[in-house]
Amino acid sequence: MIIRLATLNDIPGIMQLIAEVVPVMNASGNFQWDHSYPNADVFEKDIELNQLWVADADGDIAGISAITTDQEPEYAQVGWDLNETAIVTHRLAVSTRYRGQGIAAKLMQQAEDEAIRRGIKTLRVDTNTNNPATQQLFPKLGYKYAGEIGLGFRPNLRFYCYEKRLD
Repeated sequence: MIIRLATLNDIPGIMQLIAEVVPVMNASGNFQWDHSYPNADVFEKDIELNQLWVADADGDIAGISAITTDQEPEYAQVGWDLNETAIVTHRLAVSTRYRGQGIAAKLMQQAEDEAIRRGIKTLRVDTNTNNPATQQLFPKLGYKYAGEIGLGFRPNLRFYCYEKRLD
């Protein structure tokens, strides 16, 4: 398994992964994603910006993660300085066929590697309040809980914010 930047050729496999995970998320009460988000346009933009990473298992897309510096304005609600550049992980997902193999942790490590490569000392991530897997994962990786927010583009949902400092 390798972690690499996604290409446009990966879009069908990425959309297959999304088609697998959204029903499982929704069945567990996590409505962070649905039939309209995330979509191929979102991933194509991520690829164009060189910020979408995939866990490639011999040509099969086992996981994805957008590693960006895009911070939601609502992050200020937990006291984060949005003028401080941070590596922010978005759209983290692992195929149901590859769960329990440490893929999410490897993708989060890629975010940390990118932060180090770019000289950025802060990593941030948010997750739906109904996503217990990430709520367990992020603290194990050294992220500290920072608070709870709502996001304007996902009304009626709540999100926990986590931060990791590298200094």
